[in-house]
Amino acid sequence: MEWMIYGANGYTGRLMVEDAVRRGLRPVLAGRSRAAIEQLAVEFGLPARVFGLDRPEAVAMGLRGMELVLHCAGPFSQTALPMAKGCLEAGAHYLDITGEIDVFAACAALDAEAKQRGIVVMPGAGFDVVPTDCLAAILKLELPSARHLVLAFDAPGGPSPGTAKTAIEGLGKGGRARIDGELRTVPLAWKTRTFDKAGTPRLAMTIPWGDVFTAHVSTGIPDIEVYMCVPPATVANLRRLRRLGPLLGWRPVQAWLKSRVERSVRGPDADKRAAAETWVWGEVEDAAGRKAACTLVTPNGYTLTVQAALGIVAKLMAAQRPIGGFYTPSRLMGADYVLRLPGVKRVGSR
Repeated sequence: MEWMIYGANGYTGRLMVEDAVRRGLRPVLAGRSRAAIEQLAVEFGLPARVFGLDRPEAVAMGLRGMELVLHCAGPFSQTALPMAKGCLEAGAHYLDITGEIDVFAACAALDAEAKQRGIVVMPGAGFDVVPTDCLAAILKLELPSARHLVLAFDAPGGPSPGTAKTAIEGLGKGGRARIDGELRTVPLAWKTRTFDKAGTPRLAMTIPWGDVFTAHVSTGIPDIEVYMCVPPATVANLRRLRRLGPLLGWRPVQAWLKSRVERSVRGPDADKRAAAETWVWGEVEDAAGRKAACTLVTPNGYTLTVQAALGIVAKLMAAQRPIGGFYTPSRLMGADYVLRLPGVKRVGSR
């Protein structure tokens, strides 16, 4: 199967390339920066294509002959839909590593066309949202009557530039939660609570994480909140920012904040990734007050992203072609997929 890593020269894209080569795979490396892509292709001895996503005809030419694309070039709010639509036209399965709620919703709207064409459309093939989506599905199996789902994670090690820019884009949209089955906008740092990390309480706040969309698709649970562990000062700062409201989404403000990211954020190096263990919590409760809970410990989020995404690539490269349509990770790979990834363990339940 001919397949492509688009955005191969980015922080996570390069990690994908390195691990793919270690696995004996030969993806086509692609992106819009000719110098960066061609240099990377020479370094790894792989084929390269250079094209942007702003013109459908350029995307069509760039994807010619491809059967699968692993899309790693954010911000996905701008790049996901042009690439996903291009994949549908080209007959290529579409994977990406987004965590953005609106991107999941846009990709879900392609379900009927994807089914008709026999193409898999599955955003969120990395840490966003494989471990949390699988954990939600596991808990739904353990408590089928669940009505309320809480997911949380503690991911030390620092963000990549792309992740930091995505977080900045989210400031202008406020928080998000699933309430009575509907996506609702809520204030930044809407709720806080603590989660137990090996006997130590960790403060966490609600965030607009992709599971607010995908976990509902995977489980049908109507009330969903997602939390991230943060320092108390972060909660206080975000709550102060509420007063700025739509100003946070104003283009000049966004551009200024993103320029600071470009100057200062590089992403965790190999040593930090190796040392930064990630914890993921899940809890469900039904109308009668019955509960189930589970905690996972995983490698660093970027390491898990590479493992999870390339595992999904391997499945789609298998001889039997899957049924097309929009998928979440647990619906495509099974609820236990995260437990089959290297370094992932279940450490608690009740």
